[in-house]
Amino acid sequence: MNDCSTEDNQGVRLVRVRGEVDLSWSQRLRKSVLEALASNKPVAVDLSAVTYIDSSGIAALVEGFQNARGKSQRFSLVAVSKPVHAVLELARLDRVFPIFASLEDAVK
Repeated sequence: MNDCSTEDNQGVRLVRVRGEVDLSWSQRLRKSVLEALASNKPVAVDLSAVTYIDSSGIAALVEGFQNARGKSQRFSLVAVSKPVHAVLELARLDRVFPIFASLEDAVK
């Protein structure tokens, strides 16, 4: 089941994503990320429960990262699942996004 929730955790606006992020669902991710960025807090996207992500899901993350960078706001990916990490590596985006093993590591 796909789900996307947002919460404040350790001074960070945390977006938790679950399931498969594809074209039919990536707009929900995009909306959640942009709403989290509107808080002006650092934003972290937890991808530990994502089993699949396609280019539209990656595009939503890139858009969030670019928006954050434009506002000098911290944006990171945390607890990235193996399937998502493989896609990020293939696209060489693992060199672009700040990626942390956990939220605790991201807020250090």
